[in-house]
Amino acid sequence: MLKPSKMLLFCFLLFLWQPLFKIAKAEQVCKVTDPTGTPLNVRETPNGRIVGTLKNGVEVYIIKINYDSQGRPWALVRRSSQGQSGAFGWVFREFISCFNR
Repeated sequence: MLKPSKMLLFCFLLFLWQPLFKIAKAEQVCKVTDPTGTPLNVRETPNGRIVGTLKNGVEVYIIKINYDSQGRPWALVRRSSQGQSGAFGWVFREFISCFNR
């Protein structure tokens, strides 16, 4: 076991070198990838009333995942493009592709 003075020195040095060991976190980005080529419907609830659409390639952030009564996945998304934040809405999860930036 280390003596208290050596433990204190170790902690101090670790504190000083900490910025050197930080690793950048990858940001997860998702894009609309609807294989039908038509705009993706944005809904009020999973499989609910359509309140808007998103074109293929639009970046979105997934807030929550939920499943409808048939077990299909839906994602609550927020659009973020060029500093503009879009409203929340539900989209069919299988038409959203995510990757680390």
